[in-house]
Amino acid sequence: MIDPDLSDLGALVAVAQARNFRAAAALRGVSASSLSEAIRRLETRVGVRLLNRTTRSVTPTEAGVQLLERLTPALGDIAGALDALNRFRDSPTGTLKLNVPTIAAQRILSPIINRFLAAHPGITLEISATDSFIDVLAAGFDAGIRYDESIERDMIAIPIGPRTQRFVVGAAPSYLAEHGIPEHPHDLVNHACIRHRFASGVIPSWEFERDGKTIKITPKGPLIASTAELGVGAAVAGLGLIHIFEEYLSDAFQSGDLVPVLTEWWQSFTGPRLYYPSRTHMPVPLRAFVDFIKSPAERAAQEHLTPLHPSSRCAMTRLP
Repeated sequence: MIDPDLSDLGALVAVAQARNFRAAAALRGVSASSLSEAIRRLETRVGVRLLNRTTRSVTPTEAGVQLLERLTPALGDIAGALDALNRFRDSPTGTLKLNVPTIAAQRILSPIINRFLAAHPGITLEISATDSFIDVLAAGFDAGIRYDESIERDMIAIPIGPRTQRFVVGAAPSYLAEHGIPEHPHDLVNHACIRHRFASGVIPSWEFERDGKTIKITPKGPLIASTAELGVGAAVAGLGLIHIFEEYLSDAFQSGDLVPVLTEWWQSFTGPRLYYPSRTHMPVPLRAFVDFIKSPAERAAQEHLTPLHPSSRCAMTRLP
């Protein structure tokens, strides 16, 4: 009779989903060598090779594919059954893993998660910030935060954080005094512009809208930054105009280090959403987070996150 260890079976699923021992080890919080040993131990017990390993990739064999097709949902049911025991505790426990955009991690989530963790001291929240699109479930996350056009249609999505955001344009007074104030988005082609490159390699165009007319600009400038902080610092130093989430410029606008530009062209978009699969057995930490986000008191707190300039059109660009 074949009697493999349950943890070894879990190791097989993790490696097969990640297609990489190191990535699977990072998600499980163990060493790659321990996972490799678990797979060798499992293959010895069943007497069949389950994974093909090369220096570049790890893929299931035909036998591995057949085992995984039945094993993955079975392990999910076991995890769900064990996690359901949380309902008999005074306070839910466990770890909740979220994959979120950088802007959410840096400027939106802090007050929300502070309130959530204060209400649920038994839960550990693990947040990974990235602007690259990934399969969050295959990568080992319980849920993700993205914007509407980035969310798979088979996912459940609920608003989290501000209901609208802006992608605004600002420049230092010294820059505008020397180069003039652009009156129309087309004027930006004659200005120095500080651009951003996402981790995916995409350098987004600058998009504006007014009276139903949309204009996209591909600007030029002295700096392409991979972080918001670098770009904002360059703008404050007078190197050019910057087009970025308002949350990154609100302090500089209030202090006068930067001046809002082209405000009548700012475009409105809906805010981010928490998304997760429709599961029969939702992990208790995720259920607690969803219930918290949907609670009337928390919705009211998030809806008070209003833009800096309420009279202007709101704006936010999509992540690439």
